[in-house]
Amino acid sequence: MFTGIIEQMGKIESPDLPAEGGRLTILAPEVAASLAVSSSIAVNGCCLTVVSSDSMRFAADLSGETLRRTSFGELKPGALVNLERPLTAGKEFGGHFVQGHIDGIGRVAHLKPEGESWWLGVRVPEEIARFVATKGSIAVDGISLTVAGWRDGIAEMAVIPFTYMHTNLRDRRPGDAVNLEADMLAKYLDRLLDARAEPAPSRITLARLVEEGF
Repeated sequence: MFTGIIEQMGKIESPDLPAEGGRLTILAPEVAASLAVSSSIAVNGCCLTVVSSDSMRFAADLSGETLRRTSFGELKPGALVNLERPLTAGKEFGGHFVQGHIDGIGRVAHLKPEGESWWLGVRVPEEIARFVATKGSIAVDGISLTVAGWRDGIAEMAVIPFTYMHTNLRDRRPGDAVNLEADMLAKYLDRLLDARAEPAPSRITLARLVEEGF
């Protein structure tokens, strides 16, 4: 479990990964020394398992499925990534509950300055749009953000200067892919409503009819 409050940024070192998957290596001296093999870490919001680490970098394996469902397939060496270690007992909880399970890929529509802050617009795919609500939460590349507006499939979010400078948003350009994770509470509520709308299974079965003499 994560919070969407980015701790540090890392830099992609490994070359382009093949479509079937491979090993992702990230230069992150501020974080790597605290990681051990089998540790979890959110990289651009995606929960990965550390397979090797030293004082400067760590590595994680990505499957072909992960590459297809996240923005990792479009990252190049040198790209900045957001890093967050898992929430632990006693740690201050900010942001919102983030599972590290990416729901889909969004596209940056715009990133416009307004005073010292910024307006980020992200085009949200249809399968995630049902979970987006004004004043609700969404994780964009692992960053916990509040949806300030929603129009024509684009979620609008205000970004404060600290978030802009301490995450990879400062390198984002229109058209760039970003990992999206919808608010888990919205997903559970949606599933609950779907379940309530489904007809109850019939208690009449062939075996029951035979038992009753039909």
